[in-house]
Amino acid sequence: MIGKPEDLLKDFVQLSSLPIIYTKINEAVNNPQSSMKDISDIISDDPGLTSRLLQLVNSAFYCFPSRVETVSRAIFIVGTRQIRDLALATSIMNVFEGIPEVLVNMESFWRHSVACGLAAKILATYRRCEINVERFFAAGIIHDIGRLVIYKKIPEAAQAMILHCKSHREPLFSVEKETIGFDHSELGRYLMQFWNLPPSLEEVVAYHHTPQEARRYPIETAVIHIADIIVHAMELGNSGEQYIPPVDEKAWQLIGIPTSALSPTLDQLEREVGDVVQSLFGKA
Repeated sequence: MIGKPEDLLKDFVQLSSLPIIYTKINEAVNNPQSSMKDISDIISDDPGLTSRLLQLVNSAFYCFPSRVETVSRAIFIVGTRQIRDLALATSIMNVFEGIPEVLVNMESFWRHSVACGLAAKILATYRRCEINVERFFAAGIIHDIGRLVIYKKIPEAAQAMILHCKSHREPLFSVEKETIGFDHSELGRYLMQFWNLPPSLEEVVAYHHTPQEARRYPIETAVIHIADIIVHAMELGNSGEQYIPPVDEKAWQLIGIPTSALSPTLDQLEREVGDVVQSLFGKA
């Protein structure tokens, strides 16, 4: 048993800092003297990010009637904070490399994460009071980020936990806690703190399996919790969890979405996930 999440992160954080491009974008967005051109110039300096953002903006994620050809146009239409959150979601995918295939297929992992983000965005849209639904997409993409740290830092223990999960039919996050003293949610929380990401992301990552424990951002956490359950049930990718995690009964009531919205949410997610995944990875 390791004991504390920070013990597992000690060496790892030195190797995996938050992508500099996101830090620059975030600083510009938070600087009242920055213009949309300033933000556009920062993004345009990274061809890979530029390509991913434009492909995402032109995908089923938005369904704009005409094609958006430039970053400046995308910022004008989508918004600066929204573009910032999309930049976080897409750039963070490059942090983790070299995860053993025996533990998790990374294409499947990111498909699950993107699908969770997309489901969360769709659910947030139904709330009609959310201005920046892109932040839900970002939260969905990074909700299982702590699991990648486990795979990266202690691969042998991770494999043993996965095998135990399969043979004993237990949720993987429960096996994590029993084996190393904490689960990927707690580990992800510490990573959010190290990266100095917004408190809302920290809480969502920390409590997406136990949304009733969220104090400052209970609705955001409940949305990601429900989105995660939906994506597991639809078998859209996999982060290592072998079974559908238990549902918190109060989470759906908390987000205030009518049950009649569930069926169209599933339909929309099924229609859009392939296109959005392809826009980010070039494959559905």
